[in-house]
Amino acid sequence: MRLLIGLLWLLSLSTPVSAQAIDPARRADGASPETPAALRGDYFYIRSDEIGRGYHIHVRYPEGYGPAAERTWPTVYLTDGDSLFPILAANHLFLHYDDGLPEALVVGIAYGGFDPSVNRRNIDFQSPGAGVEPSRAGAAAFQRFLKADLIPLIERRYRSDPTRRVLFGQSRGGAFVLYSAVTDPDLFWGRIASNPSVTPGLESLVETAAPSGQPNLGLVVVSGTRDRADLQAEAAQWLSEWEARPEKPWRLFGVMLDGGTHAADAPAAYRLGMNWLFGPDPAP
Repeated sequence: MRLLIGLLWLLSLSTPVSAQAIDPARRADGASPETPAALRGDYFYIRSDEIGRGYHIHVRYPEGYGPAAERTWPTVYLTDGDSLFPILAANHLFLHYDDGLPEALVVGIAYGGFDPSVNRRNIDFQSPGAGVEPSRAGAAAFQRFLKADLIPLIERRYRSDPTRRVLFGQSRGGAFVLYSAVTDPDLFWGRIASNPSVTPGLESLVETAAPSGQPNLGLVVVSGTRDRADLQAEAAQWLSEWEARPEKPWRLFGVMLDGGTHAADAPAAYRLGMNWLFGPDPAP
């Protein structure tokens, strides 16, 4: 009996499972299944003539989204969309359920891969500063791409609220968030910099901020207590510099994330930042 059971088990390993049993469900026309509901939305490719490269843009629709609806939604722009979009866009739904966070359009700005031949975050997020070659400091050009090309297209194409734009960035992307806050405060209503890596290029992040005409702008800087010590020190230095300036154009909130690591806790930083920005009475 034991021998028979063993033979049947070995046979089950070698017998192919029917294609019908393992193939995903398909529509009658043979197309692939729809995107999972928490990530359902849109995709397009956009090229920047100034930068000389293109970007893959992923858009997650809020629950109940309708292109013909009269209402509009806050819109979150994510740098490093190749990695952050599938994590944060899907998690936004749970933050809506559990924290009462407003639903939002979530826009992931991606390169299409992590290979340096296509992923140029080291240029796009780099601000000018000592030791930075001008050809490598692409933050100004990347911001112009956002302002002149991507944001207007998003706000024409989708039900996006132009008064509730949020920018999120991690590491070097977090440094770009700070660069944007200093050089063009009004471009985004809210910003979240997660474990920003601000050197080289710190000099341009502590220059006098550009004038702002919008009230109630918010900037959140999150540092994990398990992030690299030098990065924590850099973020603390930047915060100390700006907290002492009464003329800063945004409400500033610096927070330490207990146990937070450099990259894996980006969802926790997003949660902290978004709840502070959209909270009824955020801490000073």
